[in-house]
Amino acid sequence: MTDAPLAVRYLLDDGIAHLLLDDPDASANTMNAAFRAGLEHATDELERDAAAGAARGAVISSAKSTFFAGGDLAALAAAGPDDAAALFDEVEGIKKALRRLETVGVPVVAAIGGAALGGGLEIALAAHHRIAAAGRYDLGLPEVTLGLLPGGGGITRTVRMRGLQEALTQILLEGRRFRPDAALAQGLVDEVVTPDDLAAAAVRWIDAHRGDPDAARQPWDRPGYRLPGGTPTTPALAATLPAFPAMLRAKLKGARYEAPRAILAAAVEGASVDFDTALRIESRAFVALATGQQSTNMIQAFFFDMQTIAKGASRPAGIAPRPVARLAVLGAGMMGAGIAYVAARAGIEVVLKDVSLAAAAKGKAHTAALLDAQVGKGRLDTAARDAVLARIRPTADAADLAGCDAVVEAVFESVELKHRVLAEAEASVLPDALLGTNTSTLPITLLAEGVERADAVVGIHFFSPVDRMPLIEIIVGERTSDEALARAFDLAVQLKKTPIVVGDSRGFFTSRVFGSLVMEAARMVGEGIDPVAIERAASLAGFPGQPLAMIDEVSLTLPQKIEREAERLAGGGYVRSPAMHVLDDLVALGRTGKAAGAGFYDYPEGGAKVLWTGLAGRYGERVDVPLADIEDRLTFAMSLETAKVYDEGILRSVADANVGSLLGIGFPPLLGGALQHIDGYVSATGETGPAAFVARADGLAERYGAHLAPSEALRARAREGRAFRE
Repeated sequence: MTDAPLAVRYLLDDGIAHLLLDDPDASANTMNAAFRAGLEHATDELERDAAAGAARGAVISSAKSTFFAGGDLAALAAAGPDDAAALFDEVEGIKKALRRLETVGVPVVAAIGGAALGGGLEIALAAHHRIAAAGRYDLGLPEVTLGLLPGGGGITRTVRMRGLQEALTQILLEGRRFRPDAALAQGLVDEVVTPDDLAAAAVRWIDAHRGDPDAARQPWDRPGYRLPGGTPTTPALAATLPAFPAMLRAKLKGARYEAPRAILAAAVEGASVDFDTALRIESRAFVALATGQQSTNMIQAFFFDMQTIAKGASRPAGIAPRPVARLAVLGAGMMGAGIAYVAARAGIEVVLKDVSLAAAAKGKAHTAALLDAQVGKGRLDTAARDAVLARIRPTADAADLAGCDAVVEAVFESVELKHRVLAEAEASVLPDALLGTNTSTLPITLLAEGVERADAVVGIHFFSPVDRMPLIEIIVGERTSDEALARAFDLAVQLKKTPIVVGDSRGFFTSRVFGSLVMEAARMVGEGIDPVAIERAASLAGFPGQPLAMIDEVSLTLPQKIEREAERLAGGGYVRSPAMHVLDDLVALGRTGKAAGAGFYDYPEGGAKVLWTGLAGRYGERVDVPLADIEDRLTFAMSLETAKVYDEGILRSVADANVGSLLGIGFPPLLGGALQHIDGYVSATGETGPAAFVARADGLAERYGAHLAPSEALRARAREGRAFRE
């Protein structure tokens, strides 16, 4: 018996054994050593009481606000190849205890009163009956989103509950989260009751099934059990099974995500063997992922970095929250209309102003179209739609901005225009209103010169399309007050967006680093590298979008404008990017991007976009380069520029860098963010960290240009063995 504190308390009360999940050293229950020890101890007690006839059933519940949080992510993120054997033993030990629980001989009920994700749901799946309390919390197996797979029996049990195809597509491969009612529809829980009735419902079910031997046996442990849909050798399933890898590859666009492939393999192999062997297959696959770099990257970014931001690490302390009640949105184009939509959905009254009432009304119509789409999908009822629309007031009259406690201007990227609309708004809104500017490139300090209260001006950079993009980049000008920053941060959270905070400069963080990606792609086109290879390499590297297509989306003229402005500010001696001659040439041909119907791609009416065949050979003889070099040029361009932005003090934290690059500008999620890519880089020879990254960057710079060379600050980090995350 271990001396570690037990995280599962055992109590026998009136013939019902209670296994209470309650880690004494943490606010949430996780699969750590204390949990394993507690589970083994509680299972020993239950086996003894069940054998003696003292326990007629058992209930698993939680003393925390959540049921169970899942695996110990800090330990998993730190696990490396040398930890594989110990981790395998740990996982197998927990599974052995859960297997003992479901074969103990009495009915076991999971009473779920809060979030049960990952390992939490896997514990519940080991019960014979699952009852969830109604509420706004999630159940599911989201491990794939962290580069892992369900290693506590989740694959083995869901496949045997739902069948191979449905378990993979509905539950495992996308890591979907379900509210209790949806979990009931998926068969993950058997009942949903009121929270007050949860404990009693568990006991009722046990008592209602006295004498029923099947109530104390899982379906797969009952005589005559057959896997729903058949095993991989069943003719009907065997005929479709070869298509599974192809469909997965298509869904991932070829990206080298390890977890989905491991889930597919473990599910198929596990469905071909007995239950206990399937559990072991699952354990081996889990350990392989958990001790690899990809899961470390994704856990760090999507859990710990996101948690850092959610806790408000970049928000000034000591300033009381002040929710926005009435928001002025200046400019009713696609961006302004999108901002009005998310604000109204968040319950904020919106005054949407443009130069004419017709233009403002068109912006409101954009919200109506988005809401109608939600109604059509059954995600919103008509009453809720009408309530959201009622919160948006279109206008052309600045006087209607009276009473607004916050402003977000979203007009064209012109200093003069932004000065004018902000000054007009300042004269009409509340005297202490927040003055936000949605700009992707213009310095906030410069824009603040157009108003009386420069300390109230803050950059609030939304990403398009606003209704789908989860990030807001908050930019702090030289005179932006802590109060303005705090209020902007709170507004982002109120809008259900993820805020990052950066310092002021032209391009800030996201636009500057995004520019490094698309300009590198255009540069490669100019070098004669096959555009198809460039786009394909991006997909393989894990980019959710393709860089040449991204340039078309924003338009080829935007980089031209940015380059001209940079040249003007730099004065003499400015060296233009070699990518610009490609953009200049295409623009001269009238190929300015998607909006014009032609750019790097052609956009046939009613058809899918296709790369313009005229690119072939237009910029010199076709050159062949390793696909790995193309991939690395794209990811390294972004990481190198991010390192510069960080060392210049524009980025305030590593978490902001990683989350911003992932949620805002499409950095490959499997790399964990632009700075995590440097910290977690693994070379072809197995060397790791900044030193290995710098060595590879030097190799790329020698072959493809000095723009890929590391900065002196990054070289110093590599020499000193300092990671960005210390």
